[in-house]
Amino acid sequence: MSKNKSIIALVLVAIWIGVMSFTAAVGWGPTGTGAAKNIKLGLDLAGGVSITYQAVDENPSSEEMSDTIYKLQQRVSQYSEEAVVYQEGHNRINIEIPGVSNAEEILLELGKPGSLQFEDMAGNVVLDGNDVASAEGGAIQDEFGGRQYIVSLDLTVVGTAKFAEATRDNLGQQIAIIYDGNVISSPTVQSEITGGQAQITGMNSVEEAQELASTIRIGSLSLELEEIRSNVVGAQLGQEAIRTSLIAGGIGILFVMVFMVVVFGLPGVVAVISMLLYVSLQLVTLNAFDLTVTLPGIAGIILSIGMAVDASVIIFSRIREEVSAGNSAKTAIALGYEKALPAILDGNITTLIAAAVLWFLGSGPVRGFAMTLTLGIVLSVFSEVIISRILMNAFYGIGFQDEKFFGKQKERKVIDFFGKRKVFFAIAIACALIGPVSMAAYSAMGEGPLNFSMEFMGGTATTVGFNEDMTIEEIDEKVKPVIAQITNDADINTQKVLGGNQVIIKTRTLNTEERAAFVKAMEEQFQVLESEISAESISSTMSNEMRQDAVIAIIIAVIAMLIYIWFRFKDVRFAASGVIALVFDITMVLATYAVFRVSLGGTFIACMLTILGYSINSTIVIFDRVRENRKRMDKIPVAEVVSASITQTLTRSIYTNVTTFATITILFIVGVPAVREFALPIMIGVIAGTFSSVCITGALFCVMKAKQARKAIAK
Repeated sequence: MSKNKSIIALVLVAIWIGVMSFTAAVGWGPTGTGAAKNIKLGLDLAGGVSITYQAVDENPSSEEMSDTIYKLQQRVSQYSEEAVVYQEGHNRINIEIPGVSNAEEILLELGKPGSLQFEDMAGNVVLDGNDVASAEGGAIQDEFGGRQYIVSLDLTVVGTAKFAEATRDNLGQQIAIIYDGNVISSPTVQSEITGGQAQITGMNSVEEAQELASTIRIGSLSLELEEIRSNVVGAQLGQEAIRTSLIAGGIGILFVMVFMVVVFGLPGVVAVISMLLYVSLQLVTLNAFDLTVTLPGIAGIILSIGMAVDASVIIFSRIREEVSAGNSAKTAIALGYEKALPAILDGNITTLIAAAVLWFLGSGPVRGFAMTLTLGIVLSVFSEVIISRILMNAFYGIGFQDEKFFGKQKERKVIDFFGKRKVFFAIAIACALIGPVSMAAYSAMGEGPLNFSMEFMGGTATTVGFNEDMTIEEIDEKVKPVIAQITNDADINTQKVLGGNQVIIKTRTLNTEERAAFVKAMEEQFQVLESEISAESISSTMSNEMRQDAVIAIIIAVIAMLIYIWFRFKDVRFAASGVIALVFDITMVLATYAVFRVSLGGTFIACMLTILGYSINSTIVIFDRVRENRKRMDKIPVAEVVSASITQTLTRSIYTNVTTFATITILFIVGVPAVREFALPIMIGVIAGTFSSVCITGALFCVMKAKQARKAIAK
């Protein structure tokens, strides 16, 4: 790249970063479109709408309630993947949707829950609401170029068979859609429909089509429901949580920037510029894709910033190696990016595969995590690989051509990782036993193996009408400690009902004595009348179906990642050793939850997936070097090749772990308790993932390879 082109490239990148940063910080137009301030926040950070439905049937079965909750969860995910649906009492269902403030609008869009039937002209019921999987209203262009307003229906497997028979028997006749006894539409059957998809035409506007679609959607519930109350609720955690998390993020980013410049010099400056672009792009696209960010989401974003430098570390370490090998700076830059690319792509593709599986098979917060994860991966690769390369070549073009600007890789004595395998395996086995032993000990004491949160176990929701309008911070300072003394549990969730003094306090399930103590404490310490206190049992916000979806998604994601590793590295032993390492990582994260009694809630899934992705990425970097070295060191024993490969990538492992661990540690120190509960398992997981990648996977691969060789000799 010539000097003039280099200057132009630097100016263009600077302008682009400036535009992106301005967009993220301020936005455009009178409403500041695109600004980070417009990012949708979850219930924990910004509040939202809370709606309570009650079953018309006074004694619904548990199966009917569970099925209705699951279906409602699918409905409300259109507003936010972080929306939650849970049972209150024996026949009520609560819906909490973050990032919105108009309860009436939500109620109108959801529709009035009731019974739905499809009847032919003879009055026979050919379909009911349970046969409809989804309904969407919209507009299409007809064959004459005009707009036609339609409702698109997707039927279940059973519904598909029923509808095929009904349309075959009623060609040219109407099938009425009846909701709560009223005919809401009577489309005429044009042809036999066998594919499970149908369209209703004849609406006068897109609004009419969407209203019909919402009525059909809500009418497919297992139970007929009636709305009994709706509230706009405030944030659960308040501004202090956001403020401390942003402070932690700022400190973490500053640390990473200083670290990269000090360690890598000019390439470190390139990494800093690329990181600034990455952060601004992350904020802008979070807003553009209308993703809802919760407190664990903020922690995940901050973590991704720490991990985004991984690609830069791999590339810059490679450039140093090429300079040390006697190549010119220009050649070293080209070879550095070329040789680093396979490891970067393989690591990120495996994580993208996991994200895709989680998106298609997961539900609720799991899908939200998958979207955020995908966004972070794509943007980090773009900024840390493509933009970084443009910047590096531009700096070289304007005169930074001396090798001293890029540094040299110090010759490192090969560490015999295979020779120390027995020590490493013994440490791994001992650490892996910590979790099961701790869980067994706590179970023996009657405390349960793990400290499951309300998200998994349900609890008690107590609505208290205080005599004053307290802030979230005042509730945290004054009310929560009083409740914690009664429950002996720090897992307390509070929500303010806006427009009044009511506070919804969610705790683990309270027995009769504890409920009485709760009322007494409110009366004595806050002068609240007993008539202003009401309590209901609530179910877990993660239904059995959601948990099953999450477990199945995680298992399939891990299998898919390992199949990709097998395919890319052409050796099943790479995948097998990766599996064992991931099992070790899982046991260490579980041990953290068991030993420290960290509340195990919805963030557990995000935490586990983050660690699995982090660990497999580190493993792939090592496997990639082993693959490369085996081609040019084919006469050398496998154990020596593996030890040499791990030693060569050790610098990357150390630097990446220092930046990631430091970022999360700052979050742990500065953050509020809810953030610390998320950060602690991540910190332990980072250490475990590094240990398993560096000390376990390579040695296991060698052991498996040696076993294969012995079998071959025996034959």
